[in-house]
Amino acid sequence: MKNKIGFIGLGNMGIHMANNLIKAGYHLQVYNRTEAKILEFDQASVTVCKTPAEAATGVPILISMLSQDEVLRESTVGAEGILKTFPANAVHISMSTISPDTAEELAKLHKEHGSKYIASPVFGRPEAAEAKKLFICISGDKDAKEIATPVLENLGQRIIDFGDKVSGANVVKVAGNFMILASLEIMAEAFTLAEKNGLDRVQVAEFFGSTIFNAPIYQNYGRLIANKQYEPVGFKSSLGYKDARLAVKLAQLSQTPMPAATLAHDRLLSAVAKGWGDRDWVEGVARGVSEDAGV
Repeated sequence: MKNKIGFIGLGNMGIHMANNLIKAGYHLQVYNRTEAKILEFDQASVTVCKTPAEAATGVPILISMLSQDEVLRESTVGAEGILKTFPANAVHISMSTISPDTAEELAKLHKEHGSKYIASPVFGRPEAAEAKKLFICISGDKDAKEIATPVLENLGQRIIDFGDKVSGANVVKVAGNFMILASLEIMAEAFTLAEKNGLDRVQVAEFFGSTIFNAPIYQNYGRLIANKQYEPVGFKSSLGYKDARLAVKLAQLSQTPMPAATLAHDRLLSAVAKGWGDRDWVEGVARGVSEDAGV
């Protein structure tokens, strides 16, 4: 089947991405730990797989959307991993936020196997994934990127190439998530300051989002923070904390002082310690700031 590809990971983002590929005419060999999620798709367009190896069998391209390095590594090189069955010259597109070190390791293992691995993490919440509005970063082997691009065009509004070093896009993703997290902290503190001084935090957020901070991050996240709207959960605090750890680790390895990254890390560490790990990272930050201020 010409349009058959593998897909692993149906979380809040992956389920919308997979659905958009089905709408684009692809047949997916899907593996997900919770098999019930696969049953939500048109069954004529999917093959339910019991293992990552089964999802990788006979496909020219496989997409993984797995949020933890350890899970991605096990799904790739484990006893029932992708590399057990992945064809020669097939391309593994890894689209989640992982450590640059893990990307380099997996690219090397794929090369030894005779297949290819590229990094392609995305920016956008689940609603952006559903609307095909993701910003897609990409890095790695030039030929593999050319093969992957027609598939990725069905998932986002723009693809940005960060070069041949496979971990390049992962560095961009870690840096970008740090910037978002720092922005959440800044907005939460500013709106709470306004609230404690008798102002309507929603009005303040709307003012900034339409004037000097007229950008999607400040408009969309600003609205959630100002309204204390923490559901539905788009991105868990535990995953935000994982990404903050990646930023701090990368800063230490490259001897890059990042005091704000430490602050952001500790804010989400506090959220996880309080039992908010499964809550949205907007809540993890904004609720923490509000509680600190007694409001």
